[in-house]
Amino acid sequence: MSRRALLQVCAGLLLTTALPAGAVRAAPSTGYRITATPARARLAGLARPETDVWTYNGTVAGSLVRLRQGVPARLVVKNRLSQETTVHWHGIRLPNEMDGVPGLTQPPIKPGESFVYEFTPPDAGTFWYHPHSNSLEQLGRGLAGAVIVEEREAVAVDRDLLWFLADWRLTEGGGITARFGNRMEAAMSGRVGNTVTLNGRVSEAEAVRAGERVRLRLVNASLARVMALRFDGHRPVIVAIDGQPCDPHEPAAGRILLGPAMRVDLMIDMQGEPGRRYGVIDDFYDGLSYRLTELAYEEGPPLRAHPLAASLDLPRNPLPEPDLATTERHELTLQGGMMSGMMMGGGGMQGGGMMHGMMGMGGGPAWSINGLSMTGDGHAGMAPALTFQRGRSIMLTMRNETAWWHPMHFHGHSMRVLSRNGVAVPHRQWQDTLLMAPKDVVEVAFVADNPGDWMLHCHVLDHQMSGMMTVLRVDGSN
Repeated sequence: MSRRALLQVCAGLLLTTALPAGAVRAAPSTGYRITATPARARLAGLARPETDVWTYNGTVAGSLVRLRQGVPARLVVKNRLSQETTVHWHGIRLPNEMDGVPGLTQPPIKPGESFVYEFTPPDAGTFWYHPHSNSLEQLGRGLAGAVIVEEREAVAVDRDLLWFLADWRLTEGGGITARFGNRMEAAMSGRVGNTVTLNGRVSEAEAVRAGERVRLRLVNASLARVMALRFDGHRPVIVAIDGQPCDPHEPAAGRILLGPAMRVDLMIDMQGEPGRRYGVIDDFYDGLSYRLTELAYEEGPPLRAHPLAASLDLPRNPLPEPDLATTERHELTLQGGMMSGMMMGGGGMQGGGMMHGMMGMGGGPAWSINGLSMTGDGHAGMAPALTFQRGRSIMLTMRNETAWWHPMHFHGHSMRVLSRNGVAVPHRQWQDTLLMAPKDVVEVAFVADNPGDWMLHCHVLDHQMSGMMTVLRVDGSN
């Protein structure tokens, strides 16, 4: 057996043991079964009380769903909550009727009922699943889980780790603070929590071994918190963004920027000293830096004396390449927020299902896209802002005219990022969730190859619920 083949076999074996417990396993006849249900979890350590949460299969984070690239999946979702729900398979390019938007792509799953999701994932990578019904509260109470679509051949690493990150707003008694949809927060940065968990718990340390190469999958499942992670004493290399392989590169200034709903895959050669600890710091917000966890090196000799020689490149996914010479060009402009004219009730509005308290200070929506506001989580009859013919190459110029950050998520597609503020993106990358800083202008391109009505919205869920949402239609009739 060649050295590379041996590494691939070892990597495949390690993958099965390094990820958190609770993985959903496919039975040959029945597929996957996932139940949305209330439960209790100890999020903040043994010294703090348990918290009433909403979960998938009784755990926070929800059960890990492991799929295979190109292999059909069947997932039966049972609703044991007291309210309607759906499941959105975030980042997976799947048929429109499997996308999980209530009214627009499927009927909501009523309490006590089930819905069967069937699709074949075309792309390997790191994805996640969450509700798209009353999503601000349901995600805020814990309904979320990771999806790993495995490559056809195992990647040569020593361990494959998942860090599923989320923040919570907890009371002193351990409960989740109520009153989702505060209108002041909705017009600013959204509901940022006061407790951050890693795989469902506040993490003191994560064990590593000197000399090993780790593939670390980061998922930000927060409602609004943007993260900028710095690994003290280490040089992580970004190898995939939002599930799509990119040119391997070290992050700017050593900080991995991770907006809500984004995923980033890292390769890290663990070159620290045995027995030492190294901080992992989130310092996105000025003056609010905190230690997410520590890399705690085991005692004993390194696994190897020199870093693994295998390439850092991941196999590319079968994304259709847009023809930049013939692209159809469109613009989407993000507007609104605190101190804007919209906060006094201006701007047009479509939609229903508005949560109480999610309007602007003057009673209107807080946000808009191209001057129109769609509110809530989605519903039947939402008119598309743009319509594309199937197979056309599309270039979107997205302008953030607001003073706030927005992770813009496009369902059913991945977008090739071309430029930011007039400067070409230095590392080839595709994203389904594009983090836009205040006043950013970003150009993206994609092929409109997936027919249906697709949501595009901000994944700061307060922003989505209060107007920053629209529909893009891919017309498959020709």
